[in-house]
Amino acid sequence: MLIVGVPAWLAVTNAFIVAPEPGGPAVVVDAPPDPDLIGSVLAQNDLSLAAVLLTHGHVDHSGGSGRLARGTSAAVYVHPDDDFLTLHPTEQLRAIFGMTPPGAYELPEKFESLADGDMIRVAGLELEVRHTPGHTPGHCCFYLEDQETLFSGDQLFAGSIGRTDLPGGSFPELMKSMQDKVLVLPDETRVLPGHGPETTIGRERVTNPFLG
Repeated sequence: MLIVGVPAWLAVTNAFIVAPEPGGPAVVVDAPPDPDLIGSVLAQNDLSLAAVLLTHGHVDHSGGSGRLARGTSAAVYVHPDDDFLTLHPTEQLRAIFGMTPPGAYELPEKFESLADGDMIRVAGLELEVRHTPGHTPGHCCFYLEDQETLFSGDQLFAGSIGRTDLPGGSFPELMKSMQDKVLVLPDETRVLPGHGPETTIGRERVTNPFLG
């Protein structure tokens, strides 16, 4: 199994490339507005893009999805509760992040909808969708059970949790999602977050100050 982390864009957002092996189809989890960097890593490993899974609609996780998927048959998946974010990346930068957009963002031709409990079977992989609202209404984590790996987006970090002070955020919802969908996983589960270093469920259960 090949899982490659690609820290990208100015927010140092982690994109992850997942494939059964080099030289075949791959899934990208999150697509920051740095698609050329992600594309170069795909090319270095002779991988073809089969799907893009977005943990949520914030532009630092979704803004590169259109350009990344352009010219391929790859579907781009996101939860529809985040449409207010994914469909308006330029306005989001101005309104939420207070930034002047550095360029035009290209939306995918179509977003495919995620729902809690979905099994995404693509590129020889099987990822379970866990809807974890709180950071955003449509935030999802992706669980690769056969590798005991959770792609946690901005739900859970090493030593921290996702912020809930942006539009659509809710601390009580995030903590309920944590209890119901994340902390039920085994302690040895590898956690690959949207920012920062990897961790494990067991480590965070014991040391994360927000989970005491």
